[in-house]
Amino acid sequence: MPTRCQWATSDLMVDYHDREWGAPLHDDKKLFELLMLEGAQAGLSWEIVLRKRESYREAFDHFDARKMAGYGQDRIAELLQNPGIVRNRLKVAAFVQNAGAYLDIQNRFGSFDAYLWSFVDGHPVRNSWRDLSEVPVKTDLSERLSADLKRSGFKFVGSTICYAFLQAAGLVNDHVITCFRYLELGGPGVPSAQ
Repeated sequence: MPTRCQWATSDLMVDYHDREWGAPLHDDKKLFELLMLEGAQAGLSWEIVLRKRESYREAFDHFDARKMAGYGQDRIAELLQNPGIVRNRLKVAAFVQNAGAYLDIQNRFGSFDAYLWSFVDGHPVRNSWRDLSEVPVKTDLSERLSADLKRSGFKFVGSTICYAFLQAAGLVNDHVITCFRYLELGGPGVPSAQ
């Protein structure tokens, strides 16, 4: 009988697992938000960032990249006083820089969605892990994405962050095979493209 991936332990994480994690995402703004939040997670737990998600949305103009790219030093200083977000100067500055890089990718590829999904030929990678201990923290795919994002001017997009992003945004299905979401999001018998 299908269960749930064992990492979903708190009510917040169970809800996130059951409704969001691993579902293929194609909305540019939501993809940008998720990549920024994954970067904010660096050195922290995802649950901490998830608890602050609404505060991040309010603080960063609901991830309106055009507005964010125009933030000056005064706005950054204001953000660093906001207790609702992780107040790390490098991470906040990276959000601003990444907004400009995101807009550039949209201009070059037509959408952030088209750019990201080109890394998996438009179809989610479906792995067949039996246990969470088998799930990698980075792969060749995340290495390629990380390198390309860095060339495009992004910060806080290391390979491990990129792999967490690929999993969360549904470009990679890393639900274990006994998890009910594994079946809902693509099921067995689909070979891995990694």
